[in-house]
Amino acid sequence: MNLQIIYILIQFLIFYSPDENLNQSTYLFQPEKEFLQDRFNTPNGFERINVDENSFAAWLRQLPLKPEGSKVKYYDGSIKEKPGVYLAVVDLPIGTKNLHQCADAVIRLRAEYLYDQKRYDEIRFHFTNGFLAEYSKWVEGYRIKVNGNEVSWVKSVEPSNTPDTFWKYLETVFTYAGTLSLEKELKAVPINEMQIGDVFIQGGSPGHAVIVVDMAENLELGEKVFMLAQSYMPAQEIQILKNPSNGILSPWYILEIVDIFQTPEWRFTYNDLMGF
Repeated sequence: MNLQIIYILIQFLIFYSPDENLNQSTYLFQPEKEFLQDRFNTPNGFERINVDENSFAAWLRQLPLKPEGSKVKYYDGSIKEKPGVYLAVVDLPIGTKNLHQCADAVIRLRAEYLYDQKRYDEIRFHFTNGFLAEYSKWVEGYRIKVNGNEVSWVKSVEPSNTPDTFWKYLETVFTYAGTLSLEKELKAVPINEMQIGDVFIQGGSPGHAVIVVDMAENLELGEKVFMLAQSYMPAQEIQILKNPSNGILSPWYILEIVDIFQTPEWRFTYNDLMGF
């Protein structure tokens, strides 16, 4: 019997033991709760990893969720009917354009965090052609002119830093950035150094990206688990993903050493992990 099969059997015994606590309906899920860290409990024997209160990790744990049973909506208001994909819907507006897709959702969450922290100079993302779109210049009244593959700044409006100004900046970034550009500006992260806020990403047309929004650990067993969120195509609300390989543990994923792991709509490897 090879080592990977043995490892899977060990995980089965740990997470599928007859312990009365291992029942998703009674311990992993509190449907009345509004925020991510309150709605989803940790698996039996696990505790959430410690994070700084002002960190991106802490901010992601406080993502607001729509009421239990809510369906993911596309940008045009229609419903994502595909079953088996998500357990909750993040309560953040996505606009009415077909822009807020997978990499865009990752960009949006990172940018929203920095905006809330008033770290405006750090809100900067590359377009696919390499152009750097800096929010600090957008605030000064510059706007981005695109002519074919040539991109430049043009001073065209009065300085402004309102939520509407910020959203228009994001929609411009969504238009010209994607998995290819985001992958280039992130840094590879060894799987054993995973942190909340890291991203599994495969750049391409299409590619895909999902973001780690929570982690927990069992110090006695030396095990960690993580939770993922995504948007997808066409543009849609951010969703907390199910674990298609372990319905009892879902939405948590086991941090294990495997060549490939499956999310509901994409297959990644642990070599795809990157961070800001």
